Amino acid sequence: MSFEVHPLTITLAITGASGSVFAVEMLRALEQDARVGRVHLVLSPSALRVLAEELKLAGRANLVERLLGEPSTKIIPLAHEDIGASIASGSHHVDAMIVLPCSMGTLAGIAHGMAGNLIERAADVCLKERRRLILCVRETPFNLIHIRNMASVTEAGATVYPVIPTFYNHPQTIEDIARNYVHRVLQHIDLPQPNAYAWGETTAS
Repeated sequence: MSFEVHPLTITLAITGASGSVFAVEMLRALEQDARVGRVHLVLSPSALRVLAEELKLAGRANLVERLLGEPSTKIIPLAHEDIGASIASGSHHVDAMIVLPCSMGTLAGIAHGMAGNLIERAADVCLKERRRLILCVRETPFNLIHIRNMASVTEAGATVYPVIPTFYNHPQTIEDIARNYVHRVLQHIDLPQPNAYAWGETTAS
């Protein structure tokens, strides 16, 4: 018996925390993954400011093409203010949502069910529909409010996946660090990536 495999739909939200290089690596991985058929991309206004400061990419015009270096038919930009967008409803199926990086303000909005913008609303939908929600928080140190908010979203069903680099894979560049992190996040939603580093694996001599 054979089963038809349907391409996945993923929501990627980028917020105003530092770490734009991680978001770009995630976008590239999703674009290149044949198992992913559609990516809903939402950027907060603060994310646009961080992109401009960290990557020298200002404004929304042709942003996906500038981030990837080529146009995409898979990635669909959605407005942060558009709470009537498709992903704001549970009737629109999404396989998983990743917020990378996730600011403490966005975390707080999700933890308290604010749903005041599309990112918060889409995350709220994932929680109520029991869909995978990965919050890649980026802050240090954490204060007690941050910790309590992380506990709240975890209890509600989200996964808190802090942007913490690994060094056991011997990264040589910032991109190596970001790529390994992205590979681990995607593995967490059952999208293992080719050439991803796995501890303990050895190659045949």
